[in-house]
Amino acid sequence: MGYNIVLIEPEIPMNTGNIGRLSLASGSKLHLVKPFGFELNDSRLKRAGLDYWKHISVHIYDSIEEFYLLNKDKNMVYLSSKAKEDHYSIDYEDDMFLVFGKESVGLPEDITTKNLDKLYKIPMYSTHIRSLNLANAVSIVVYEGLKNIHK
Repeated sequence: MGYNIVLIEPEIPMNTGNIGRLSLASGSKLHLVKPFGFELNDSRLKRAGLDYWKHISVHIYDSIEEFYLLNKDKNMVYLSSKAKEDHYSIDYEDDMFLVFGKESVGLPEDITTKNLDKLYKIPMYSTHIRSLNLANAVSIVVYEGLKNIHK
């Protein structure tokens, strides 16, 4: 039971560390796609992940191309503030890949335009905000998915 949490080019080590903890708590696997905005031995990554990091199932890819090559037939959905459909509309399935972009700009445009039918957003009810913190966004989507699977 769980998901595959994919971070495309994560930039902030504390977010990645927190998402690592979340992946362990939710029974999910963490997939990290390079380039990163930090080193994997960054103390801030380890601090955010606490002593759980050694228990987290982490898969590291050197590029987006390698990620897609190794996971080409997997069930994937993409999260972006540019989507039209809310994450409540996702037909959540066990072992699904939940793909998130980097903190500064989100998913690359070529990924969003190729996957419009699998693109979802977390609704935001204020015009004064562009996006949520990546670790918070991943938490919202993962636990909404777990709720749906456990029905």
